[in-house]
Amino acid sequence: MKISYNWLKQFIKIDWDAEKTGELLTDLGLEIEGIETYESVKGGLKGIVVGEVLTCKQHPNADRLKVTTVNIGEEAPLQIVCGAPNVAAGQKVPVATIGTTLYTEEGEAWKIKKGKIRGEESHGMICAEDELGLGKSHDGIMVLDAKLKVGTLASEVFEIENDSVFEIGLTPNRADAMSHHGVARDLKAGLLQKDVQLELITPSVSSYHVDSRTLKIDVDVQDKEKAPRYCGVTISGLKVEDSPSWLQHRLKSIGLSPINNIVDITNYVLHELGQPLHAFDANKISGNKIEVKTCTAGTKFTTLDEVERELHKDDLMICDAEKPLCIAGVFGGINSGVSEGTTSIFLESAYFNPVSVRKTAKRHGLNTDASFRFERGIDPNITEYALKRAALMITEIAGGEISSDVSDTYPNKIGDFEVRLSFDNAKKLIGEEIPRETIKSILTSLEIKVNNVTETGLGLTVPAYRNDVQREADIIEEILRVYGYNNVGTTEKLNASISNSTRFEDYKLQNIIGNQLASQGFFEIMANSLTTPKYMELSAQLDAEHNVEMLNPLSNDLGVMRQSLLFSGLEAVSYNINRKRGDLKLFEFGKTYHQYSEKREEYKHLSLFVTGNKSDEYWDPKVQLSPSDFFYLKGTVEIILQRLGLHRLKSSPLKSDLFSEGMSLSLGKLKMVDFGLVKKATLKHFGISQNVLFADFNWDNVLEMAKHNSIKFKAIPKYPEVRRDFALLIDNTVTFEDIFTIAKQTEKQLLKNVNLFDVYEGKNLPNGKKSYAVSFTLQDENKTLTDKQIDKIMNKLQTNFESKLGAELR
Repeated sequence: MKISYNWLKQFIKIDWDAEKTGELLTDLGLEIEGIETYESVKGGLKGIVVGEVLTCKQHPNADRLKVTTVNIGEEAPLQIVCGAPNVAAGQKVPVATIGTTLYTEEGEAWKIKKGKIRGEESHGMICAEDELGLGKSHDGIMVLDAKLKVGTLASEVFEIENDSVFEIGLTPNRADAMSHHGVARDLKAGLLQKDVQLELITPSVSSYHVDSRTLKIDVDVQDKEKAPRYCGVTISGLKVEDSPSWLQHRLKSIGLSPINNIVDITNYVLHELGQPLHAFDANKISGNKIEVKTCTAGTKFTTLDEVERELHKDDLMICDAEKPLCIAGVFGGINSGVSEGTTSIFLESAYFNPVSVRKTAKRHGLNTDASFRFERGIDPNITEYALKRAALMITEIAGGEISSDVSDTYPNKIGDFEVRLSFDNAKKLIGEEIPRETIKSILTSLEIKVNNVTETGLGLTVPAYRNDVQREADIIEEILRVYGYNNVGTTEKLNASISNSTRFEDYKLQNIIGNQLASQGFFEIMANSLTTPKYMELSAQLDAEHNVEMLNPLSNDLGVMRQSLLFSGLEAVSYNINRKRGDLKLFEFGKTYHQYSEKREEYKHLSLFVTGNKSDEYWDPKVQLSPSDFFYLKGTVEIILQRLGLHRLKSSPLKSDLFSEGMSLSLGKLKMVDFGLVKKATLKHFGISQNVLFADFNWDNVLEMAKHNSIKFKAIPKYPEVRRDFALLIDNTVTFEDIFTIAKQTEKQLLKNVNLFDVYEGKNLPNGKKSYAVSFTLQDENKTLTDKQIDKIMNKLQTNFESKLGAELR
């Protein structure tokens, strides 16, 4: 938001420089992001002086040029070659001296230099008004008042405005500061804390009166919830033309382009007081009636930008007896606004429901100065005052007369806020005790009324325009920002407390696993919890009825909260692949959100995404690139679970329409994780052509089971372990898990590990058969195993494999 310093000084007569004022505004919470210089004439006419043409003779070598001598108040006159047809001796003219910088209409700079024109020296330039930026005429040089003194600076002759413009990074809660008056009000409170007492000057409307009652337009507010207050008045006999220069300079300084005097005045009052206004051409209002209502869904309406829009059933509209004229609080219509031929207007000033305006603006993709303010909540009690202020300015600048009484529909007055402040709570939050008289002074300077004072606190009434100050904490924040954060001292004593927390706290386990994954080459992502409802169509297991829908979505693609971490992760995968980052290992700790018939629930998850090669390209040809596969992901999943002490997991095939193949691991009755290869049909929706592996941990269940894990310590065995191998010819239907289970059942004490280290399927094997090479590790922790013991165990294993699995030794 831009604030003109010159404009601000109309409300508070401060004589500080802009930088110092900017520092105070920043301390008050209105952060100054930059200070720009505004010049009504680019360059400020620096180097331009009043000169007198002493002689004017024909150029000897050019028919259209004249050679002049010009007195600019120096010892000797200047010789200047001029091509203007109207230059003549005796004239007072603006002269650009050597070294002066002028600007083209496009803003390009060029410098006046000493030179020769057709053989004659020229030591400056006699200027036309367009060359100085004072107008558009280039018919000839400017002829100034003959009474002007030679050598006078042109910047002293013309009304040149130089201004400093603050760029304020306004936070959304500070609706009260969305105007020059609001910023001045804060500035006054800040100055008071620095013992600078200045009066806040408010524009007077005491001269307002009705000239006649010749043009009455009835107002019917049908939707009083969306339009709690609506004011209007008519003005007749006015003339639409360009605004005076002072008004144009005010608007240009804050980045607005002047349009005409009527529209410029409504914009002026908007940025002066923070109250949006709208002027309708009274002759275009059918039936001399204004209706504030919603229209039938699908109604077509063309706005000022010549875009035809389809209205929603909840869009509040300003209509006449026949048609809609304006989207209330957002944007005007193309056929109802002020034009050059307008002679009478209906001037509107209203307070519209902030939520209604925001929803309408978002639906139509519009963001205007008016909607910006209505969305955040303006002052409902200055609606009539701002209307009168604008009406007086219009009659003063555009002529005409006020031709009706003010129509003010305000059935339910918006009340102020009653808040109680405890001195003890203020001290606790601020960290030190601020004198009570200082607190009262600060609150009073912010127009917060002190109703009663007790030993323990204050009873306060907060004005309605401060809709962000409704709690005790908000009051304390107001006190602190005006008192000054920098004025709160810091203690020399450092206090600390030790919290009694378990090692199984969520954040601790997240840090453990996050660090482990990072050491394995994974990168953490943080995706948006808001997503598009269209993703529900990608899986029959996701039900749109369980979507948690946003009441006021930022866009259609962010309309619901996610039910799965898969799709937001695939968006990140697709984004990276499209930027030549195809080898990815990503993880995210996040939540999913679900709407059930009676309640809403959210669940914690850890998701893993793996695609592309396991490692980066390497110069050594012996190091072969290997793509990430199901078993790589399986190993990563198992390492995570083992790190958390979760063992003896039961595996089962994963049944999901999002996976082409996968596995589910459970502990007891609780599912720990689903993982596998994402279906190509799902990947195609995201424009991904390479395989993507996905793991989804139910982090709530992981946390629950990790709490029951106890660490057990045991001595390292003193006696050696023994390894024996079997090459088993088995049916294709037999899994390694079958072999592992039988082995563990056969020998529970001495068999420490069973490992599959080779699989062969191919030539020289019977149909339907495969060969598994399995190793068995045996160890007795109390003594060295004998060959007799080892052979006995291996024979027993062989017998069980043959009888239960139909296995043969190769």
